Amino acid sequence: MKLSSIATRGAVRASTGLVLLALLGGCSSLLGGGAGDRERSTIYAPDPRVEAVAAWPHADWQLTLSPPTAARMIDSFRIAVRPTPSELQVYRGASWAKTPTDMLQDTVLRTLEDSGRIPAVARQGAGITADYKLVIDLRRFEADYAGNVMPAATIEANAKLIHNIDQTVVGSRTFVAAVPAAGAEVAQVVDAFGTSLQTISGDMVGWILESGNAHETAHHGPVPPPRR
Repeated sequence: MKLSSIATRGAVRASTGLVLLALLGGCSSLLGGGAGDRERSTIYAPDPRVEAVAAWPHADWQLTLSPPTAARMIDSFRIAVRPTPSELQVYRGASWAKTPTDMLQDTVLRTLEDSGRIPAVARQGAGITADYKLVIDLRRFEADYAGNVMPAATIEANAKLIHNIDQTVVGSRTFVAAVPAAGAEVAQVVDAFGTSLQTISGDMVGWILESGNAHETAHHGPVPPPRR
């Protein structure tokens, strides 16, 4: 009987050890960092559309968009999250299809093109003769908890409108959009980023048109109404 009980206890220890190894193996896979995690990564591609606001003025000048600038940590394919004011992390197993600077520039460009308020707008180097250029410095593009239960998709960018002939800064303004996510899941945070992109791009486009027209009026007289 003693031998039998000892053998039984040994079998129990062996089976328990196998279970612990399996659990540890599962934990190590959850920690990530391997090639398998990259293969399972979900790629998110927000595609916000901004409708023209009736109050936006019409312009008779042309505009180019310089490539936006940003710190390397901000302009990353990884989705940044700030759980505390002094801590910046990224969501594991998730990434952007485009960098944040590309997403912001694409949204601003498409909003201007679709608005029908400006005769020509293009990226720098596209070959159009532009009267003004837009320079954007992206400062924040992160899910920020800011002491709340749920994060807010936070985008902060400074925009400068520059007159090409004399390189004077016609206007400079910092735009901020912070849209709370419906939940803590990555997909919900991404949805909030789509809304933040809509908000900040719409605000920026309205300001661009107003600032350019104000400069044209100050130097060349009132901007004529659009041709029908």
